[in-house]
Amino acid sequence: MKIINTLKAPKAIGPYSQAILTEENFLYISGQLGLNPETMNLEENIELQTKRVLQNIDEILKEANFTKKNIIKTTILIENMSNFDVINNIYADYFGEHKPARSAFEVSKLPKNGLIEIEVIAKK
Repeated sequence: MKIINTLKAPKAIGPYSQAILTEENFLYISGQLGLNPETMNLEENIELQTKRVLQNIDEILKEANFTKKNIIKTTILIENMSNFDVINNIYADYFGEHKPARSAFEVSKLPKNGLIEIEVIAKK
């Protein structure tokens, strides 16, 4: 198992790794918030946070020599399900024709009062 870490994505805000790469070439990316990695502040709204989450995921994927086409499963945690359409449109644009398995849940609260968190499983 190998710990994946990049300064181009937000540092972990707790006792966990940005991602773990297994010997079987599975990449498990911890839940990413809409944090700007330079300031560690959340972006202003659901649209910007969703875009930032996906940018942060991209940076971790790159660090592990993966691409978004390697993603096989995502889990989306949403602070308010009324934002689902905005999130879904940005998500669809990001993935294009690639459609990994996905779960989406509304939760009562996210770390740092984030509006969205996405975790990823990828495989080469």
